[in-house]
Amino acid sequence: MAETTATELDLGQRVGRGVDFNEATARMLERMYSAPEVALQRALVLHSMALRAGEVVLDVGSGPGFLARDMGVIVGPSGVVSGIDQSEPMVTMARERCRDQDWVDIQVGEATALPYQDGIFDAAVATQVYEYVHDVDLALSELHRVLRPGGRAFIVDTDWSSIVWNTSDRARMRRVLDAWDEHLIHPHLPATLTPILKRAGFQVVRRDVHPMFNPEYSPDSYSGGILEGVHSFVPGHRGLTRADADAWAADLRALGEAGEYFFSVNRYLFMVVKPGRPSEG
Repeated sequence: MAETTATELDLGQRVGRGVDFNEATARMLERMYSAPEVALQRALVLHSMALRAGEVVLDVGSGPGFLARDMGVIVGPSGVVSGIDQSEPMVTMARERCRDQDWVDIQVGEATALPYQDGIFDAAVATQVYEYVHDVDLALSELHRVLRPGGRAFIVDTDWSSIVWNTSDRARMRRVLDAWDEHLIHPHLPATLTPILKRAGFQVVRRDVHPMFNPEYSPDSYSGGILEGVHSFVPGHRGLTRADADAWAADLRALGEAGEYFFSVNRYLFMVVKPGRPSEG
């Protein structure tokens, strides 16, 4: 795939206080999610989910479809994987990725109005979703509704206050990251997610942290993709100009060439269960 430029990303197009997940954004995310450190995160989530053949699984915010395909392999044709995403380009991409798995169905939908009957899913996953949702309580109540009693869910979100990014200008980095927070609704959701999950009726059984860690610069790494997204988004936010964004990005690339690059940010995994016993038959 050709390298996507910051101009093409057009992350400045927003819906509310978030980004417009248009076709260019979908291409950027597909490239970012191909990075080894993101693939490792998917492997850790899949291990935690402990899926079995024949299970019925929901992927909230299926994005480019990497995780949906992996889950489809595990549950097999005797199971079902249903995925939703609010972005039509993402849905198109995910359907293409899963085209040889008839038991995987991806459709356009919203986390706050899941288009499914009550109590039909054995397991569900939502990766980097709820930080973009205005009404997290409603979205999690919907997730609770569609899980069967005893069903399990796995939620992954980032707390952007955990970011560590080496820079030659700390004041400028702080301004840029403050502006970047405006690309989503809840930039620090994990710190407050436990009580929200409990309000929705879930039992929280496990919480873990997974760092997205790049001690060296590569345009094909997770932070390489984030760099392009930030560079595109921040001009016009918090008084930053295009020249400010250009200087910020150039500094990071120069640090990479000098062997002084460093990036880390934490993603948090919450495993929850809907209380109750599954019905018989």
